[in-house]
Amino acid sequence: MPSSRAARLAAPALLSLALLPAPAAAVVGGVEASPGAAVMVLSSNGGVCTGVALAPDVVLTAAHCAGTGLEQRVHYRNEAGEPVLVTLAARAVHPGYDAGAVAGRRPSVDLALLRTATPLPARFAPATLGSAQPRAGETLDLAGYGAARPGDPRSTGTFRRAALSVVEPHGPSRILVWLRAPAGKAGGCQGDSGGPVTAPGGAVVAVTAWIGGACGGLTQGVRLGPQRPWLDRTLQGWDRAARWAD
Repeated sequence: MPSSRAARLAAPALLSLALLPAPAAAVVGGVEASPGAAVMVLSSNGGVCTGVALAPDVVLTAAHCAGTGLEQRVHYRNEAGEPVLVTLAARAVHPGYDAGAVAGRRPSVDLALLRTATPLPARFAPATLGSAQPRAGETLDLAGYGAARPGDPRSTGTFRRAALSVVEPHGPSRILVWLRAPAGKAGGCQGDSGGPVTAPGGAVVAVTAWIGGACGGLTQGVRLGPQRPWLDRTLQGWDRAARWAD
């Protein structure tokens, strides 16, 4: 039987998931895709994020998805389609993360690593990471479990992706990459934070951290290449290693 503490966390999260319709949507303007290494990260306050497996028991996500004072669980559905919640054994938030960065217009490295108490199923093969800097005009895939319709939690829960173009509203950045649909409305929404931003070769080069204005508009990701020393050092401390394409 689960502990009362775990039950308090699981109850609202599982209730939200149970209310999802079977063909749920995610990523505004996206199409359904295979999750690959992607899982969901649920918080005890009802928050939903996306995460990317880097090892059988390590998930990369956005730091604001691993808030202090809250409990998180990694969520996936088993082969029977039943929800599974995995407890955490450890977490590491990037020292450059600033929770008030958006309001204060300050730079922030919105990344966190979560180590699960038990391994994920083998079908969540660890993602390959890329350190190359995305160039303006390049097409990247943004993906996540987030809402397809802003403010509609029932549209959350299915992994979807959208092809977006790299834009540079503030010039090239060593921390961030900005993405926007070439035409129409497509981009991140609530629940997509921590999701993979993937280059044409398949390497994850950033994770989603922020959306500008309405869902489906400008989407911001945190680049992984410049944070490779922290990622590798933290994983090494857990006796783990990430796969890098370059």
